[in-house]
Amino acid sequence: MSNNPRNNLSTRDTSAPNAPAPNALDAFWMPFTANKAFKAHPRLLERAEGMFYFTPGGSPVLDGTAGLWCVNAGHGRAEITAAIQAQAAAMDFAPTFGVSHPLAFAAASKLALMFPAGMDHVFFTNSGSEAVDTALKIALAYQKAIGQGTRTRLIGRERGYHGVGFGGISVGGIVNNRRAFGLLPHVDHLRHTHLPENAFSVGQPPHGADLADDLDRMVALHGAETIAAVIVEPLAGSTGVLVPPVGYLERLRAVATKHGILLIFDEVITAFGRLGAATAADYFGVTPDLIACAKGLTNAAVPMGAVVAATHVHRAIVDDGPAGIELFHGYTYSAHPLACAAAIATLDLYVADGLFARAAALAPAFAAAAHALRGRPHVVDIRALGMVTGIELASRDGAPGERATELFRRAFDTGLLVRVTGEIIALSPPLIVSEAQIDEMFGRIGEILDELV
Repeated sequence: MSNNPRNNLSTRDTSAPNAPAPNALDAFWMPFTANKAFKAHPRLLERAEGMFYFTPGGSPVLDGTAGLWCVNAGHGRAEITAAIQAQAAAMDFAPTFGVSHPLAFAAASKLALMFPAGMDHVFFTNSGSEAVDTALKIALAYQKAIGQGTRTRLIGRERGYHGVGFGGISVGGIVNNRRAFGLLPHVDHLRHTHLPENAFSVGQPPHGADLADDLDRMVALHGAETIAAVIVEPLAGSTGVLVPPVGYLERLRAVATKHGILLIFDEVITAFGRLGAATAADYFGVTPDLIACAKGLTNAAVPMGAVVAATHVHRAIVDDGPAGIELFHGYTYSAHPLACAAAIATLDLYVADGLFARAAALAPAFAAAAHALRGRPHVVDIRALGMVTGIELASRDGAPGERATELFRRAFDTGLLVRVTGEIIALSPPLIVSEAQIDEMFGRIGEILDELV
């Protein structure tokens, strides 16, 4: 055992200069957060139940964001908790490299049955970022397996968000995520679909289907024989709730098929009821070759993601591949037993409670409440589909994002959690939300908008 006191927490001198005090805020380096600003004025959540978080002081905070787009069935569901507890007592961990455990196969089968017909093979990850990078690797492996090894180029889309792995930020189109780090080579981007003429559209906007033809332009520029896959969010969430134009996804599917390019849907946000269907692929009636999902897969109770692959993709890599390891890829915690238990319980809960149908039924009232904010101070656009909306605000001169951030802080301090991305307020509540709570959320946002300068 080392005699170095720095390796022994029980003997570390926490009174030394710059040493973090127990339970202080200093030690946690927070993700996607202005750390100095937060720690000067922390906003903490201590417990959660149903539609509410509660602060350490016991004040309720209405959850307008399903945590982070992920607690679709509401907080503290006893069925999920019990499943995790039972599995932890039976077996805390089992590897899935060369061996496995029954729940991994049960969870994969249940998930595949919920996804579009013909998408029936599941590769488990631990997050949406990992699911995206896995999908990109699978796409490259597929092209190689069918004798198209020159297809190494990946196509993303401007304003796309695909997590924070090097693959995800490379195909992603959020500038701040891209400019800070090195990126993968051989990547290009379609134009985004956020058009000014679509402002305040109700449902899918009418203009922009032709932007899918950008994939033809990529083929003309690079050659189809160099392009492996194109990845898009069917509905873009983290970049500000960008709803696809009517006909856009159908057109993108047709162009990808024409050129032998795999189509990947990043459904980390949209899967599991957010649009009132199991997947956005089901909602829009467009089936991709690969779907990346996470978040609502376990109701966020245990981290888990997955890539769901079409039969022809799996067949080319695995069934028709040579003997031995077919895909040199995986994670220590792929199909973790506790995550599988949580996933099975969550998927069963979605069915038992009819939450996807509930979301579809609530969607018109949700959209109407969102669009009722049109005409309020600073509102320049409203986008809504299913149970997600983005309210875009005008920026203050020389201070982009400041007005939305102030709204976020005021909302939290008065008991409502919203999501801020740039100058956009996003709402995506748990699917158990009531119409009264929908009215409360948008009513409070309207009051704050009236107060903002």
